[in-house]
Amino acid sequence: MHYGRPLQFGTFITPSNDPPETPVRLAQFAEQVGFDLVTFQDHPYQPRFHDTWTLLTWVAAQTERIHLAGNVLNLPLQRQPAVLARASASLDLLSGGRFELALGSGGFQDAIGAIGGPKRTPGQGVEALAEAIEIIRGTWDASDRSYFGVEGEYYSVAGAKRGPAPAHDIPIWIGGLKPRMLRLIGRLGDGWLPSLAYLQPGEYAESAARIDEAALKAGRNPAEIRRLLNIGGRFSPAGGRFLDGPAEQWVEQLLPYVVDDGADTFILASDDPGTMQRFIEEVAPGLREAVARELGSSPDASGTAGDVGGGARIRSTAQLAKRRDGIDYDAVPASLAASAIEPGDAAYARVRSTYMRGGAPGLVLQPTTAAEVADAVGFAREHAAAGIPLGVRSAGHGISGRSTNDGGIIIDVSRMREMTVLDEASRLVRIEPGARWKDVAAFLEPHGWALSSGDYGGVGVGGLATAGGIGWLVREHGLTIDHLRAVELVLADGSIVRTSATEHPDLFWAVRGGGAAIGVATAFEFEVDEVGEVGFAQLVFDASDTAAFLQAWGDWIVDSPRDVTSFLLIGGSRPGQPRYAQVMAMVDSPDPDTVIERLQPLAAAAPLVGQQVQLTTYRAVISNASDETHSAEGEPLARTAVIGRITPEFARDAEAFLDSGATYFFQLRAMGGAVHDVSADATAFAHRDAEFSVAAMGTQASRTDERWAELIEPHSSGAYVSFDTRRGADAAARAYPGDTLERLRAIKAEVDPAGLFRDNAEVAL
Repeated sequence: MHYGRPLQFGTFITPSNDPPETPVRLAQFAEQVGFDLVTFQDHPYQPRFHDTWTLLTWVAAQTERIHLAGNVLNLPLQRQPAVLARASASLDLLSGGRFELALGSGGFQDAIGAIGGPKRTPGQGVEALAEAIEIIRGTWDASDRSYFGVEGEYYSVAGAKRGPAPAHDIPIWIGGLKPRMLRLIGRLGDGWLPSLAYLQPGEYAESAARIDEAALKAGRNPAEIRRLLNIGGRFSPAGGRFLDGPAEQWVEQLLPYVVDDGADTFILASDDPGTMQRFIEEVAPGLREAVARELGSSPDASGTAGDVGGGARIRSTAQLAKRRDGIDYDAVPASLAASAIEPGDAAYARVRSTYMRGGAPGLVLQPTTAAEVADAVGFAREHAAAGIPLGVRSAGHGISGRSTNDGGIIIDVSRMREMTVLDEASRLVRIEPGARWKDVAAFLEPHGWALSSGDYGGVGVGGLATAGGIGWLVREHGLTIDHLRAVELVLADGSIVRTSATEHPDLFWAVRGGGAAIGVATAFEFEVDEVGEVGFAQLVFDASDTAAFLQAWGDWIVDSPRDVTSFLLIGGSRPGQPRYAQVMAMVDSPDPDTVIERLQPLAAAAPLVGQQVQLTTYRAVISNASDETHSAEGEPLARTAVIGRITPEFARDAEAFLDSGATYFFQLRAMGGAVHDVSADATAFAHRDAEFSVAAMGTQASRTDERWAELIEPHSSGAYVSFDTRRGADAAARAYPGDTLERLRAIKAEVDPAGLFRDNAEVAL
């Protein structure tokens, strides 16, 4: 029977080492002419053969698109299963998700024994392979944080660390023909890879039926198992014997294997470029058309992502079992299905959590266009009535951790990273929400431009540019949102709107500070600044007299010219050690004397125990983030406040807060300057009279909440939404004072009356 997979085609190349580059060039040729897969046999006891694993890695580096596999890798001669799993995942990651793992239990036992490998009886090979598969899959399952142990007769692990997760769901194809191996394939395999030369007439169909029977007995869908087939033949004008004739004869003879027996991937054993090219140019399209005629469908030359070289994504029973209740996975829009990530997928470990919060979402959608975002919003809207939460994520760095959840849907726009200069003269640029600020800085620097954007380059544009943006140039150039000239939004009803001062001005007001409550931003237009070399100082002070130092630093920065912006990080005392304060300051000047002049008044604030002052670029400062994926666990606890000048009373209470042990991270960011130039009612970010943003992180065990409420909250005039993990009406009231909150609620009532966008910024109606 046919299992619904589109046809794929591969080639089976001899791994000859004389000359050594021959199989590599043939693999490159296979990619050039359009094959989906290239494979190599694994017989290292042949002195004229390359080691197959080494060859696979080299071919992966010399190609770009084609998938790779052994045909098949000889398990007894490979590494231990856990090491083989990590090697496979590494090659998959390095190749961009192009490695497929094909295994066999080991043939030619005498040859294996002669070169030092283990000799086994036939039955032992099947049992050993089953144990190896369990260990390999367990190693790849990086999202499972439980104890990992397998105590087998042939292989075992005890408390091994899982991971890394491969780039895609690496299938395990198994080569074998005997009944026990076929039953193993039906029970555990992702694919069956026999060679037609070793099959008697009718034996393929009988073996396929045996696999199906074993799959059903194991509670699996037989369609999960890919059916690959190694074939060989020659093109001749006369025809006659099987696969010995013109291309039309090949098509006619291979057709029953597809429509009757379920074969979906044919792998041509040939080292002849002419034969390879004729097969892919004549047999492959002819067979697709013949299959389409037989099945009454359209020929599909590619398919969707998720299988070799494309192909329909068919998740295994084990993957399906990890789906979360309440989500209609079968209703995922076609535009998003190929990139959707579910709990059972290999990529899930890289998208489940954020920088600060551990998560377990039920589905992560990764749109690449505004239209796809609209599709994702529509899908989420259909689930919202059933209580399925929705989070929106750009890069996942938000301190609040609200862009992940438990059992809900995530709209992840991290693949939307395009950046374009719209107008050179006015320095107008268009930036998509998934870009990170270090990417933006790298894009702007060649033009002599920069855009103030927080203090960490790994933050995504979408989250910060809808909240505020208190960055290294804030006192001179204002908040990030103050540079916005237009924003493209997807609203809760799926409509795509452009907002600006003249287009949907109420939405434009709301998105600058409260955008996460209004819709999903899919593009921003910024007017950026001319910024050349800057001075950047990193200073460490003995802040044992904490209150006095806080007062001195606060007075210095408020009274400094606007070209100076400074952040302060200070921690609790350690036994026998003084308290240190780290001051970071940017001076927007390329003149060393000006930089020193701006910093000099701070020198007398406290003993200086460390310093680094340099002329650099904004890009160099903001390129302080790695490209590692987030893997947080647990729930963050963060509190934030905005205050005016640092008073003696605030300095005293801040010192007491630090002495209490309530925080392991306490930061003040200077605001003021250009932030004051914008009226409080001009944007949904209303804290325009503030001089500082204060943030602290802690734990329930250290009583952070109680100490914050007692010592810091009385000095606060509000909160910055991005840095606070509190939820509910009180949190919204802190972030959006009085009239601002009422206006924001009125706008939300108009465009999001059902409250679809409530998790990232909770603005209750």
